[in-house]
Amino acid sequence: MKNITRRNFVKATSSLLALTAVAPTSYFKKKEQLLSFSTLGCPDWSFQKIVDFAVANEYSGLELRGILRQMDLTKCPEFNSAAAIADTRKLMSDKGLKFVDLGSSATMHFPEGAERQKNLDEAKRFIDLAQQLSCPYIRVFPNNFPKDQDKKTTMDLIAKGLVELGAYAKGSNVMVLMETHGDLVHAADVVTIMQTAASSKVGLVWDIVNMWSVTKEPPAQVYQKLKPYIHHTHIKDLKMVDGKEQYTLLGKGEAPVFEGIAALLKGGYKEYYSFEWEKLWHPEIAAPELALADYPKTMHYFFDTHISS
Repeated sequence: MKNITRRNFVKATSSLLALTAVAPTSYFKKKEQLLSFSTLGCPDWSFQKIVDFAVANEYSGLELRGILRQMDLTKCPEFNSAAAIADTRKLMSDKGLKFVDLGSSATMHFPEGAERQKNLDEAKRFIDLAQQLSCPYIRVFPNNFPKDQDKKTTMDLIAKGLVELGAYAKGSNVMVLMETHGDLVHAADVVTIMQTAASSKVGLVWDIVNMWSVTKEPPAQVYQKLKPYIHHTHIKDLKMVDGKEQYTLLGKGEAPVFEGIAALLKGGYKEYYSFEWEKLWHPEIAAPELALADYPKTMHYFFDTHISS
């Protein structure tokens, strides 16, 4: 890696200092590590540009979270007809890329009514699209614990929504994954919902830093609790500036994200490590040309340094 020395990299990522204790290198196989990025990080790029950039920067997968600021993928021209979907699949195949997750905006915490049904319907459209794209996962949110609604009631609603979507996905090759997000970031709460939903078609997107930034529970401990349910990950880094979270390039923040990555590796995780650069929601952070190019370099450096071939 040209612009990062081992000394600077380790200095910038204090969590790496404890890596050996967390995950001995004998557990690791570099060739199994898969990298993707979320299109949340490049909201103004065309799909063709996204694909070309992914190939040029050694990614093997794409996580779709909107294209050109259209968040409902079923309305994007790349996916709004059978012919368009066929062309999009061919482009991905020709480039050697895979769709790894479709990020919906569907949230599960709403009480019974029109808003809840609207969100469930969106998730079902995403399941249908994922099946057509041979994409294994869609993402949904938990999301909030409304102050005017009992917490247990909210958790039951989230689990109920996951059960309904899991049943809808039955017979397909698609799983519904709930992201550790919003108010649902405490491991005990997440496990409770997963156990309540209890579906082979339901799992988790583990966002390591989303959880740690609120709970400060060590990622290695969190992983042991969530391991049976994790099928996809969101990778990011941040630091606190004047009491506020500020996203940084991977390895430049203070989050123990590499502790979480090490736990995944040690535990035999074989799915994608997906970079979530939230450029759409935080326009002040670095441009995608910089951030999305930096991520695979940093991850490969991490693998090369700490993983036996």
